[in-house]
Amino acid sequence: MTQHLTSHWDFERPLHASDHHACIIQVNSQEGQHLVEITGIKTQQSKYAIYYALFYILIVFLCLTLVCLPSGENNSCCSCENGYAWPSAVCSDLITCPSVSLALDLPCSYMMEMPFYGPYCEPQTEEPIVMNMSVRLDRGFVDDLRNSSSEFYKKYKADLEKAFNASYRCLPGFVSATVTGFRMLLFVFSDQTNFTVSPVDIFEGDTVRLICEINSTSENVTWYHFDQIISPSFHYSMERKFSRGTSRSILKIVNVTMKDSGSYRCTFTMSKHLTTWIYKATKIIAVSPLYITPNLNDINVTCNSPEMQTNSPLLSCCIDRHLPSLTGDWKVNGAINITGVPSFSENCTEYKLKIDESLCPPEKSGTVTTYTCKLQTGHGARRSQNINVTYLRTANVTISSSTNSSVSEGHPFSLMCESDVSNYDSISWKIQSGNNTKTVDCGTCIKNSKFPATSVLTVKTATQDWNGTYICTFSQKHLESSANVTLKVISLPLKSNILIDPITASIQCKVQQTLECCISANTTEDYTVTFVVQQNEFQVEQQLKAYCKFINHIEQEVKSEDITLHLILAQEVSCSTSFGIGKEGATLIKPCRGLNISDGFIRGNVIYKCSNKSWKIARNDCLSESINNLMTSAESLVKSPEAKANLPNYLAELKEKTRKEQNNISHSPANLGAIVTILDMVSSIPADAEEVTIQVSFILSLTYSYQKPTSSLLLDSVENFTRHLQPVNNTIPPVSANSLQLQGRVVTENNYTDYNKNFSSTENLTVNVFIGESEIQTLTQNSTIVSVMYSKLAHILPWNEPECVNGLLITTTVSSNRSQKFNINMTFTKKDSSLKMAQCVFWNFTLNKGGGGWDTRGCIATEVEDYVICSCNHLTPFSILMSPDKSSQVIFEDYITYIGLVISILSLVVCIIIESLVWKYVTNNTTSYMRHVCILNIATSLLIADIWFIVTASINDQNQQMSRGICFVATFFIHLFYLCVFFWMLSLGLILFYRLIFILHNTSKTTQKAVAFCLGYGCPFVIAVITMAVTLPRNNYTRRDVCWLNWKDSKALLAFVIPALIIVAINLFITAVVIIKILRPTIGDRSNRQEKNSLFQIGKSVAILTPLLGLTWGFGLATVIKNSHRAFHILFAMFNALQGLFILVFGSLWDKKIQEALLKRNSMSKWSSQQTKILEGFSPIHREFLWPIDSCIPPCIEA
Repeated sequence: MTQHLTSHWDFERPLHASDHHACIIQVNSQEGQHLVEITGIKTQQSKYAIYYALFYILIVFLCLTLVCLPSGENNSCCSCENGYAWPSAVCSDLITCPSVSLALDLPCSYMMEMPFYGPYCEPQTEEPIVMNMSVRLDRGFVDDLRNSSSEFYKKYKADLEKAFNASYRCLPGFVSATVTGFRMLLFVFSDQTNFTVSPVDIFEGDTVRLICEINSTSENVTWYHFDQIISPSFHYSMERKFSRGTSRSILKIVNVTMKDSGSYRCTFTMSKHLTTWIYKATKIIAVSPLYITPNLNDINVTCNSPEMQTNSPLLSCCIDRHLPSLTGDWKVNGAINITGVPSFSENCTEYKLKIDESLCPPEKSGTVTTYTCKLQTGHGARRSQNINVTYLRTANVTISSSTNSSVSEGHPFSLMCESDVSNYDSISWKIQSGNNTKTVDCGTCIKNSKFPATSVLTVKTATQDWNGTYICTFSQKHLESSANVTLKVISLPLKSNILIDPITASIQCKVQQTLECCISANTTEDYTVTFVVQQNEFQVEQQLKAYCKFINHIEQEVKSEDITLHLILAQEVSCSTSFGIGKEGATLIKPCRGLNISDGFIRGNVIYKCSNKSWKIARNDCLSESINNLMTSAESLVKSPEAKANLPNYLAELKEKTRKEQNNISHSPANLGAIVTILDMVSSIPADAEEVTIQVSFILSLTYSYQKPTSSLLLDSVENFTRHLQPVNNTIPPVSANSLQLQGRVVTENNYTDYNKNFSSTENLTVNVFIGESEIQTLTQNSTIVSVMYSKLAHILPWNEPECVNGLLITTTVSSNRSQKFNINMTFTKKDSSLKMAQCVFWNFTLNKGGGGWDTRGCIATEVEDYVICSCNHLTPFSILMSPDKSSQVIFEDYITYIGLVISILSLVVCIIIESLVWKYVTNNTTSYMRHVCILNIATSLLIADIWFIVTASINDQNQQMSRGICFVATFFIHLFYLCVFFWMLSLGLILFYRLIFILHNTSKTTQKAVAFCLGYGCPFVIAVITMAVTLPRNNYTRRDVCWLNWKDSKALLAFVIPALIIVAINLFITAVVIIKILRPTIGDRSNRQEKNSLFQIGKSVAILTPLLGLTWGFGLATVIKNSHRAFHILFAMFNALQGLFILVFGSLWDKKIQEALLKRNSMSKWSSQQTKILEGFSPIHREFLWPIDSCIPPCIEA
């Protein structure tokens, strides 16, 4: 049986000096003799902590198989063989054999008495047990002992292992001893340091002092915070003090924070005589925030309240514990400087306010004064707390009326409420009538202003709902200031509620005619009713106007609608019944009367026509009973002080009744018109964007069959609804019902992102509305943006054939009042992809005398496959108009234009070639040179303009989408070079005028050429640039369908027409001067034959110049006229398309000098001879200068 014993010596355990014992062993080594002390370390706590610089020894104990040798009388020296060991239970009782024993060379030999009865060695079956030990070497530590590969380390290790193995070899169970390492000897004292902290209660901001003191002298002090060494800084500072036998270190922490909490350790280190002493101590500090608790947070104080002046508020700030060194202070900051009396008690500071009404004027009511209490500990921690006091003042409110104490029904009145306190939060109006109190909530009838503080209640039509005592209340925080006035509404029928019978009728002279004026009113008012008949003296036929007038007791009156009476003769009477009389074809209009109506009549009228001596109904415009009641309720609603609150209930009723009357409404124009009128009336009432929209969408579905002339009113009504929608919980709930979808957003302080909404219809048509962030940021806070999509409403709005609405209708409204431009982008899906020429249009309610119409101003259309992108700079109802593709419908004018352009371009090329060939032959003098310079530039300018025009025309004819940028560039150059043609013709005319009139005056060629080029290219360029700069920003520079100057919107075409007409007029004047000059006889230079030839040439000149200069543009102006005759278009296209041919024939080929030059180059003498005979009739001057000053207008471009 083998038992293993384990013993462990821990080198870091404290050992009392008197308790440790050691076995001193002589160790011989090459370095000299050293004492090795084997120390047993006890576990009890001691005053001194001894850390040894030790090496480790590995000792193995085993008991071996029994082998005995005689050793004296009755004794034997026994030991165990290999693989066996003494039983562990008896190892401690064995006696070692003496050194002189025969068994000296045997390991673990012990004396056994003979005879031997045990114990016996047992087989060793387990691994030896390793035990760690440490011993102290009485010498200084050498760094080489840290390096296990150094020679010094190896020598020490070998000598110590040899000494231990030799000394312990006979110990029971010992196997071997191994040195594992060396370390330095330290003495650590943890209870010899005096560690104090000041202050005991530490708050954020305090200056904390940590003091460590030992009864020894040590200059090496280190401070630790969570085992991190603290270095001196602005936050940490260290101070050391030494005295006889003591050392002190002070760590000061300035403005301590919560992060400075935790464990702090100070360490004093002292080394002497190969030994190091360490004194250390640890403290944990806790930093607490200095919490201040005010007795009040934010309070409201009424300055002119007697109670508040006698019992002023007490402000106080306290902390949660008592600090002897705590101090407090108060600071006042605000426009109202009301101070108080400070005091201090234990852990609180108090401030008693002294309220003074004179320090709180009305204009400063609502001002916030901040009272700051500051508490400071004696060690630097300080905290402050603000208490906000809002000083209010009871306002002096007055109320006045535009009338006396009474007003009649149907008449307007206004009330003004004024307050001396302008900084109010809200104003409310209430009407108290008996025990009933109503809050006035009528939308736009109340206008409030801040400076001065006023509120004006304006009532356009007084009803009995406005009767009572009006209470106007200015609210500021919790304080309310009011004034009241009593207003009595006197009964008087409304004009619309007075029934007249008849409305239009015929009467005979001297025959009595019954006229009726009826009202329905629940009143005790005694009206004075009079009838007034008026006669129009300027009527050929006798016609009378009559009306009735109701006057109440306060002398206010109301007039009925006019009754029209036609005077007829007795012999003219054809129809005569109880309804009335009339001649054949006459009209009789009677009011509608219903037997089931409580008041006996309903709205509308019946038109009778006299036919075959009897009255027959021509048209019945009477409303149904339910629609009549709805109309009456709507009129009462919009005139009610509680219009906004009652609107949802009314719309629910309107929806329910229109559903029941759907068939009657859809087949009755009068009922449909009444529904539209009702929507128009109630659309001005603000409503929550929720159920209201759904109800309106259903009502709209009933009106889609309504007649187009009044559909504009329907659209305007719905747009008014969206403009007055009120957010629900600061949002616009989305609505999708029937043919209407609504989405929107409220602009808040943190929500200035892009506005991007998508809509889709049941027909898979879509529209996207996008407003950029830059535009959103221009809106005021709490503004609403609401977009409504209509899938059917656009189709009942009128348009001009062949254009049609090819997408959805979208309206976007903003609640903020905006006068400047507002950029919005919309992307529409085409309903019919075969339609072309997309226009982005909006519904302009002001067109057609208020009837409305589609307008394109302020919008740019861009087609991308099946979509049309509209970029507009305003907010209105938008859609797209498109036309059928006319590419295959090439009209006769187009053929003329294209054929003429080809001829013109070829002619101009030939003209330029001819001029280049004969240039040196025909420019031998200044006049001829300038003439041909003008001709060459005219031909070049017209050629460039024609090329630009034919390129853009071919792109359009091939149905290719041309970008707006390319179209702008093409229009600019076409405009520029056509103007150049005109101005070069003007230059030519001026040269002709100059040479004929100023014969004796001569100007250099360079000067003439400079003036001609400035006039020919400079003036056109200036005009073209100004035209583009003025019209392009407004998106009306070009036309929608062709790349040419706009006429309909901006009249940009005038930038071409006016210069052209002026030049035509100037050239006509020059022509007249030339003719007069030629006809004016001079002495001896002209015969009769010459005069005849001159007259002939004048006739030819007029025949050439007049069509080219006058008729061409005259025909062009005729095409501007709406519905002009087609002949003007054909003539205009013909004359303009052949401009190049005219220049070739009359500018080059008809010039004799050019002919002669060509003959010289080609040796065509015969041809030259014939042409010379033809032109013999021209005078030399005429042959030199005669050439038609042509005009040029874009071929086949209608104005």
